[in-house]
Amino acid sequence: MPSYTVTVATGSQWFAGTDDYVYLSLEGAAGCSERHLLDKPFYNDFERGAVDSYDVTVEEDLGEIQLIKIEKRKYWYQDDWYLKYITVKTPMGDYLEFPCYRWITDETEIVLRDGRAKLPRDDKTQILKQHRRKELETRQKTYRWKEWHPGFPLSIDAHSHSELPRDIQFDNEKGIDFILNYSKAMENLYINRFMHMFQSSWSDFADFERIFVRISNTISEYVMQHWKEDFMFGYQFLNGCNPVLIRRCTEIPKKLPVTMDMVECSLERNLTLEEEVKQGNIFIVDYELLDGVDANKTDPCTIQYLAAPICLLYKNLENKIVPIAIQLSQKPGPDNPIFLPSDDTYDWLLAKIWVRSSDFHIHQTVTHLLRTHLVSEVFSIAMFRQLPAVHPLFKLLVPHMRFTIAINTKAREQLICECGLFDKANATGGGGHVQMVQKAMKDLTYTSLCFPEEIKAKGMDSKEDIPYYYYRDDGIKVWEAIKSFAEDVVHIYYENDEVVCEDVELQAFVKDIYVYGMRGVKASGFPKTIRTREKLAEYLTVVIFTTSAQHAAVNFGQLFLGVYPDEHFVEKPVKEAMARFRKSLDEIVSAITERNKNKKLPYYYLSPDRIPNSVAV
Repeated sequence: MPSYTVTVATGSQWFAGTDDYVYLSLEGAAGCSERHLLDKPFYNDFERGAVDSYDVTVEEDLGEIQLIKIEKRKYWYQDDWYLKYITVKTPMGDYLEFPCYRWITDETEIVLRDGRAKLPRDDKTQILKQHRRKELETRQKTYRWKEWHPGFPLSIDAHSHSELPRDIQFDNEKGIDFILNYSKAMENLYINRFMHMFQSSWSDFADFERIFVRISNTISEYVMQHWKEDFMFGYQFLNGCNPVLIRRCTEIPKKLPVTMDMVECSLERNLTLEEEVKQGNIFIVDYELLDGVDANKTDPCTIQYLAAPICLLYKNLENKIVPIAIQLSQKPGPDNPIFLPSDDTYDWLLAKIWVRSSDFHIHQTVTHLLRTHLVSEVFSIAMFRQLPAVHPLFKLLVPHMRFTIAINTKAREQLICECGLFDKANATGGGGHVQMVQKAMKDLTYTSLCFPEEIKAKGMDSKEDIPYYYYRDDGIKVWEAIKSFAEDVVHIYYENDEVVCEDVELQAFVKDIYVYGMRGVKASGFPKTIRTREKLAEYLTVVIFTTSAQHAAVNFGQLFLGVYPDEHFVEKPVKEAMARFRKSLDEIVSAITERNKNKKLPYYYLSPDRIPNSVAV
C-alpha cells in the first residue's frame, strides 16, 4: 500500500508545543485519505521547536496532493499549538511543502495548500477555488473594519489586544520584551526618581543633564554638549527623529514678515534675503498644523500651551543648516515677534525650544502615529481580508505586517485613548492629538508616501546643494533596493499587465485600502485599481518601505529588513530574488558603515541592519 512521509514542524516560541491529539488527512486529485492520528508510541510529540516525522499509509495512491487537513482535539486541557509547516514526501518521491505559521487554538481544524504561490487564475480545480474562497470569507468575518475616530483611517474592530485573532497577537516573548525594555528605559532615565520633574516647572537647564545622566553613548553625549547651538538645531531637521518637515523655501510667506534688516547679520554671501531664496539657500519649517489645536486641559491644576511656529533656516558657507528667524504663531503682529539669533541668548534659546516642542508633537502624532502606524495597519487589515495565504503578494507582504495590528490596538487601549499616556504626558493630550490626525489626513497622499517623489516635492533632492541630508541619501538607496526586489517578484508571477488587471484579489486589496484606509477621498491619490506591473511594483514598494524603513527612520530597529524567518515562499526564483535583495541591503550597510566612521554624529537609522521588517513597536 502507498505510504506518505509526513513531517511536522512546531514553532520555537514559548508554549508553542501541545499535548493535544493531532489528526491529519490528505486530499489528492484521485482521492482522500482517512483521518490519521499523528502519534509515536513512548514519545512526546509536538514539543516546542520539534520536527516530527510520521508514515501515513493509504489503500491506494491519492494522486497529486492538493490539500491537507489538520485537526486538534483536546487531550486534558485546552492547549494551543503553533504549527510552522508540514512537508509531505509522496510514494513517487515528490516533496511538497505546506507553510502554516499559525496558532491552532481550541478544538479546531485548518486546511493547508502547498507552498507554491498561485494567482486566482492559476487554480483550475473546484476544490482549490472553493478553498481559496472560504479562506477569504472566514478572514473577512474575523478582520473587520471599525472607525475609531471620525476622519481617521479605519482600524481593526477590537477593543483590546485580547480580542484580536490569536495569530496577530503578541507572542509571549514579545510581551516580555515590552516589559523588559520599558523597565530598562525607566532605569536609564531615572524616571521613578525624577518623575516630579515632568509634572512641574523646571528652573534650570541643568535639569536636562540630570535626566540623561544614565544614558551613555557617543551621540547622546555629543548632543548634550551641543544641543543649545544653532548648528545642532538645524542638523536635527535633516537627520533627527523627524527629518520630514524641512523644505526649500521658494518664497517668504506673507505670514512671516521677515526683513533683510532682521537677518542680514546671519547671511554670509553678501546677497539680499530675496537673492538667497532664489539661489536655494533658504529653508522653512512650518507648524501650521498645530494652529487651533486645543492644548491639554485634562489636569485642572496644570496649564499647558501649544505653539504653531514658523522657522526660517539658512545654508551657510559651511553647508550647515542654521536657524535665522522664528515666529511662534501663524498670525503676524506686535504680540507675535520674530525671534532672531541676535536677540538675547535665552530669548533665542527659548524660541528654539518652542520649535522643538512643536516638532515633537508633529513627530509623535503625524509622522510616527499616522504616517507609519495607522497607515501600516490599513495595509495589514486589507491584506488579511483580500489576499489568501497562497497569493504571492500575501507571502511577500506578511512579514512586513507582523505585530502591527497588535501594537496599534495596544496604543488605542493604553496610549492614545481617553485618560491614556498621551493625556497624562503630552500638551496635545485630551483630544489635541485627535484633532491633529484629523487635520493631517488631508496631506496623507499616495505621492507623499513615495519617498523619492516626496523628497523632490520639498526641494530637498540635490546632494550637491544639501550634502549632509543622510535621511534622504540612505532612504533613496533602501527605496531602490526594495523596489528592485518588488519588481523581481512581480515579474515572476505576472507575465504581463493583463495578468495584473485580471487579478481580482489584488484589485480588492487595493480597493480596500482606498475605501477604508483613505476613506474614499479622491484627493488622496491612492489608486482604486492597479493596471500595470510597473505600478504594482511601485505600490508594493510604498507598502514595504512605509512599514519598514520609514518607520525605522522615525523610530528604531528590531528584526532586520530582508530577514524572513518564516518561509512562505518555496519557489527557487523568489528565493534567488530574496538573496539579491539581501545582497543589495548588505552593500548599503557597508556604505553607511564606512561613511559613519569617525563621525561624531553618525546616522544609522536607515541602515538596513537596523531597520525593522514591520511596525511592531
